[in-house]
Amino acid sequence: MSDDSQPLSEFKSKSGLKRVLSAFFYSIDGLRTAWRYEHAFRQELVIAVPGVIVALLIPITALERVILIGVLLLVLIVELLNSAIEAAVDRVSLERNPLSKNAKDLGSAAVMLSMLMAAVAWMLIVLPLIWK
Repeated sequence: MSDDSQPLSEFKSKSGLKRVLSAFFYSIDGLRTAWRYEHAFRQELVIAVPGVIVALLIPITALERVILIGVLLLVLIVELLNSAIEAAVDRVSLERNPLSKNAKDLGSAAVMLSMLMAAVAWMLIVLPLIWK
């Protein structure tokens, strides 16, 4: 059975290198938009950048370094996904709706859990260095 009957976006590209380059520039546009309009993303980035620098400078194993940087990036990734959910919900309607609230609250919960995971990882890896 063919999937040709599915509607396709006019913005969907199928060509090789052009698609990859377009995707890269769309991603840069997304990061710019997040920086410009998403306060939470800016706040998290202000924590993540120094965190990455600290993770690169402190005496830990390569795996610990990857974990510390990875959890910071995970927070940013989840925040971007949460912002995308919020934008899509707002695009559909700005009226109060329990389903819209659920979507936004679930996205927010995902951000909170990623932050909790980052905090725990940093405490488990960095606190023993401080207490030596």
